[in-house]
Parts: sequence; structure tokens; C-alpha cells
Amino acid sequence: MRIIAGKFKGKKINLPEDRTTRPLRDLVKESLFNVIEHSNKININLKNSTILDLFAGSGSFGLEALSRGARRCLFVENYNKALKLLDENIKNLKCQNSCLINKLDCFEFIERLKKNELELDIIFLDPPYREKKINSLIEKILKKKILSKNGIIIIHRHKKDNITITEKLNILDLRLYGVSKIIFAN
Repeated sequence: MRIIAGKFKGKKINLPEDRTTRPLRDLVKESLFNVIEHSNKININLKNSTILDLFAGSGSFGLEALSRGARRCLFVENYNKALKLLDENIKNLKCQNSCLINKLDCFEFIERLKKNELELDIIFLDPPYREKKINSLIEKILKKKILSKNGIIIIHRHKKDNITITEKLNILDLRLYGVSKIIFAN
């Protein structure tokens, strides 16, 4: 897998060999960033934005965002094999000054945040497909008020996922790409 666009374009991203971590496919990633950058429903300027990549895995989303001009990315991941690769990927791209890795479970990470502690432009939420407590996490995020005024939450799920996203979130757009369902909301 490689970075698609921006200052790191063409650089390789290391992926785990096991199937525990599900990387964001290039087609999905490219389409997702096209929506962020060109949709009239989304009012985020990726340049100089602050990103939270939850269930970060190898860091594919956050690193692509940094390549395209995001100012800072906070990665949250607690699976040791993925953490090792994430750290390697950040070092290989020489972007340590723009990255912070938090080694907590995503639910615990959000729970520990103080209200208004962060001001995030994009929260990328890519839990394992088997994760069923997605709405609990979204509601905690909303309660903590860490999303900027025009900020968005992007949720990656399997297209057959039948979990109804909480009504507390305003769905801006929904896209299907292969087996992936991408929800853009605020």
C-alpha cells in the first residue's frame, strides 16, 4: 500500500501480515479524500487541519491526511503489532513532529478526555467490523465536544453492517465502495 497524493505521494506504508488489522484500501481512501476535498456538503479545509485517527492500525488514513496538508494527526491504537507498524510508517515518512500515538483502547481514550480538551477537524473512526458499540463511542465523542464547528466524523463500516447510526449525529453523505460503507457526519 502507498500514499496516494501530496508530499508523501508514492511512499510505501507497511501493513501487518496477520488479518487482525484491516487496512483502508487505496480505492476507498482515494474516494474518501475526494469527498472531503470536493463535496459541497462538507466544509473542511484539509490543509492545516487536526485529525484523530481512531483504531488507526497502520495509520493509512492519518498519514494520507498529513501528506495532503493536515497539520497534525493523533493516532489511537492498542494492538501491539499495528502499533509497531504505525511507528515504523511515521518514522519512514519522517513526520514524527506532526504525529502523536496514543496506545489506549479507543473507548478508554475518549473516556479520559476532558470536555473541549481537543478541537478536531476530522475524526476517522475505523473499528473492526465486528465492533457493535459504535454508537456508544460516537455519543461519547459528541458529549466531549472535541469536534470543531465545521468538523466531521467519518465512519468506515462493512456495507452489510446493519447498525443504525445514532440520531445525535447528522449524516451528511453515505458512500459505498466495494465492501466498504463510508459515512460522513457531524
